[in-house]
Amino acid sequence: MLTTLAAFLAVSIVIICVPGPDTALTVRNALVGGRLCGVWTAVGVSTGQAVWTVATALGIAGLLRASEPAFLAVKVAGVAYLLFLGAQSLLAAWRDRANHGEPITGSPRPTSVRAWRQGAISNLANPKMAAFLMSLLPQFAPDGPASFAVMAGLGLLFSGLTFLWLAAYSLAVARARRLLTRPRVRRTVDGLAGVVLITLGVRLAFEPQT
Repeated sequence: MLTTLAAFLAVSIVIICVPGPDTALTVRNALVGGRLCGVWTAVGVSTGQAVWTVATALGIAGLLRASEPAFLAVKVAGVAYLLFLGAQSLLAAWRDRANHGEPITGSPRPTSVRAWRQGAISNLANPKMAAFLMSLLPQFAPDGPASFAVMAGLGLLFSGLTFLWLAAYSLAVARARRLLTRPRVRRTVDGLAGVVLITLGVRLAFEPQT
């Protein structure tokens, strides 16, 4: 059991440390709204993962993966949401540049609830997360009645580790926020965040169903 848990932790840490849409969104919100907004975004991402975990353990995610229309619907929603957030950041960068020295407003500052909602939607609207958990969790769960409990426990552990990693990102970004929110740097950050989010949305759009 300990060997299995150690193997799961090793795989999880590697996967979690690879930047993706959730990381980009957390960093963006930490820059826009500070440490608290970044942390609440991380909570939202972990909430989404917890929902996918339960769906995987119950077999619901398998139905989604097997249904091409349902998978496509979630995928389209995820792509649209990433493109929306990316366009929002690019528009903020353009507006700041057009101010010509006026006070910089940047991207709209999300409230804690909005940051949580953005994190949750970002994760739940990514069908690749369901496909990933369906591929990962059963490898470490035994057959039989204990399968649901083990998969749920491991998935929630994965969600907790994700939260810790993204919260650490938020704290690091918040420490550098004073420098990063200077007008010229802020425009650059908004622009880069927009490009990254749009790029991730386009990549998700062209990823095949697996």
